[in-house]
Amino acid sequence: MPEIDTVVFLKSMGVYITDARRMILSAFLEKENALTQAEILRFTNEAIDRVTIWRTLDLFVSKGIIHAIPSMDSLNRYALLQSKNRAGCFNNHLHFMCDSCGKTICLDTVPVPSIVLPVGFMSKQTEVIVKGTCKNCQ
Repeated sequence: MPEIDTVVFLKSMGVYITDARRMILSAFLEKENALTQAEILRFTNEAIDRVTIWRTLDLFVSKGIIHAIPSMDSLNRYALLQSKNRAGCFNNHLHFMCDSCGKTICLDTVPVPSIVLPVGFMSKQTEVIVKGTCKNCQ
């Protein structure tokens, strides 16, 4: 992944720069899988409190920097979204949850299945989670 200047990137997204926001963005840039709040807390060596992390995640979601991933274990996970300036994943894509290591990985190269809804229903977003064993755990 190309090196990204967190200050320049956050400014381009209209986000006020703080050390906490830069550290949290760095966590997403360094990890390939989706992250929970607890994983971000560990990444920052607990230098940022949980409330700041939660508020930053909420801000990043609202600005289109990251997206929330639904999960079966009630832990919110977040991953980078794709843009022309950085690596990440696309808005409409599948997620893979590994039963062995617990990682959630965006599968942006796998086509989202087409869903035919009954008359009168309108789709806003499709979320697909595939569970199994990732390539690193096999």
